[in-house]
Amino acid sequence: MDLQKYVDGFGAMTCIVSVEKLANGKRGKFRIVTGNKPYIDSIEHPAPGAELLVQKFTPNQEYTNYLTRDLNFEEYCYKAAVEKRCLNSYATADRIQGVWFNMTFLPVAYEEGNLCFCTYTMEINFEANLDRMASLPADVTANVIKICLELRSAKEFGEMMNDVIHDIRDMFDAEHCCILLMDSFEKKCTVLCEALAENTVLTSMNNYNDDGFYDIADSWKGLIAGSNCLVVKDKHDLDVVKERNPIWYESFTSAYGKNIVLFPLKFRDKLLGYIWAMNYDEAKATSIKETFETIASILASAINNNLLMDRLKVLSSKDILTGVMNRNEMNNYVDKICMDSSAPDTSIGVIFADLNGLKRVNDEYGHNEGDTLLKNAAKALEEVFDINNIYRAGGDEFTIIIAGITEEELGKRVEDIRKAEEKYEHVCFAIGQCYEDSRLNVRQALRLADERMYEDKRRFYEAHPELKR
Repeated sequence: MDLQKYVDGFGAMTCIVSVEKLANGKRGKFRIVTGNKPYIDSIEHPAPGAELLVQKFTPNQEYTNYLTRDLNFEEYCYKAAVEKRCLNSYATADRIQGVWFNMTFLPVAYEEGNLCFCTYTMEINFEANLDRMASLPADVTANVIKICLELRSAKEFGEMMNDVIHDIRDMFDAEHCCILLMDSFEKKCTVLCEALAENTVLTSMNNYNDDGFYDIADSWKGLIAGSNCLVVKDKHDLDVVKERNPIWYESFTSAYGKNIVLFPLKFRDKLLGYIWAMNYDEAKATSIKETFETIASILASAINNNLLMDRLKVLSSKDILTGVMNRNEMNNYVDKICMDSSAPDTSIGVIFADLNGLKRVNDEYGHNEGDTLLKNAAKALEEVFDINNIYRAGGDEFTIIIAGITEEELGKRVEDIRKAEEKYEHVCFAIGQCYEDSRLNVRQALRLADERMYEDKRRFYEAHPELKR
């Protein structure tokens, strides 16, 4: 068969790919046999941003001469050439940012010994074609609609995402599905949500997410190797994983992993984490990939919005310098205590701890030292109280509010403050405390604790007039 004449009959960029069919269903080499003029021009005269590894086409060379090895490309070529299936995919790839590929794989009714052939036709878009992205198989469309409806739920974000990941696991008969978030600044991973099948030997991702796991997750970028995801469905694919990333291969197989679809979650090119389906029904590999390709940006947007809201909440509730709660959060908490009539009544304990000598430190050593003193004061208090009970109410003033505490325990905590402050240079508090049997008297407790703190401060400066502000 004249393959050159055959491929020249295509108007779009098209090449002929040969797939070496080995015994026992194994795969050999994947070669680009020849291409039509538009395809060869795409290699030798590429559009800016669409360059491959080389800019010279040589017939019958392995495709890895032109781009990094891509298991997804190999899978589509194998299905088309060997299994005689017609396939289409619309996706972007990490190796070429901002470029979308509309790809079609068609079987060629010709074989040479153990070589099977298919055509690979591609159209390049420098902007995503939303109409094309919306043209999905019926099962993928149903999956995407269900997930989008879940994301419109009025439930709390964590509960909503938990429902989503359970639905995804059910869709693909997977033993484990998970969304893992990555914090590149803190170098740590967090399990956002996961779902495990009943009677599975697999265990929670939290059992593997130790201090060293971030480095393993960070290595997945190289494992995906410029494609848009990783699809591992059999031993052949696992062998490629072993070759590329032996450390993760050992981790994956020792955790009873057999197959996986691993997809990055990105928001405006920023990697937020990964979603995966593990030990899934192999027949659903393509459906998983196409579903993840569609929902990844939707999930990433929802996750990014939630992370942004969390950051805004931190900014509105925490003191940036010391890390403890701020006055705004204290006022909100006091209002809640006073207005929440449905909650059972409890005792309330209040402590005012005001730094002595902050002005002197600022004047003699500079404001940087003054900031250090405030941070150390917060650290001393954190040795005694949960950080969520500590509020920086003013410049050098901290307030602690604890519900359900006894009067004896409150007094002991004050003694503990005195012990903790000795560990930090210049940290010395004027302290006032107040205990009330009812939380509804919290405002009175605040007033009395404040008055007692100022009385303690007066006594301190009488004994140390040289430190007076």
